[in-house]
Parts: sequence; structure tokens; C-alpha cells
Amino acid sequence: MAAGRSVIDPTVVTRLVSRRREADPLESLTAREREVLALMAEGRSNRAIGERLHLSPKTVETHVSAIFSKLGIQDTEDDNRRVLSVLTWLRGDVPGGSQLRDG
Repeated sequence: MAAGRSVIDPTVVTRLVSRRREADPLESLTAREREVLALMAEGRSNRAIGERLHLSPKTVETHVSAIFSKLGIQDTEDDNRRVLSVLTWLRGDVPGGSQLRDG
């Protein structure tokens, strides 16, 4: 301590400030994609999502496909992409996701 203040090595400060934060794929989702993903997390079908958000079935499919793509969730025989997307959302810091994680 110097004159009542903490002293930190400038090299340490530079490293901490310049550290790159890992990219969060959830940040790449649009507001509408987050809405669709939140409804997916509630267990809603594409039809129900479309009715709730006043979207056509094709538009909902487009949003769901974009979500899978942006989250890097590949189409495989062994995985359910909807479930994996919802798990990513629940673990991430997405507005609206915390109430499901906390409750």
C-alpha cells in the first residue's frame, strides 16, 4: 500500500485489461431469436411459438434454424438440437434465462 491506496504491478493490470473475453454464442442471437429460444425452453412447439409471437410457421423455423447455427449445434442422429439449445440458454446469461435457472 502506498499512501493508503493499493498498488498493483502495471504489467498485471495490462494483462487483466487486455485479456480477451471468450465469445458467448448467446450474444449473437437477435432479440427475436432470444424470444423464440425462451419459448422453446418453456417446451413450446414451433406452432405454439408462432401463435404466441404472431409469426408464420416458416418464420419460426427460420429463427430456430438460426439459433442452432449461431449456437454451433450440429444436426446429428444422437442429439436433440432443441434440448441442447435450451440447455445452452439456461446456462448462459440471457435476459429471461435467469428466472428459469434460479427457480
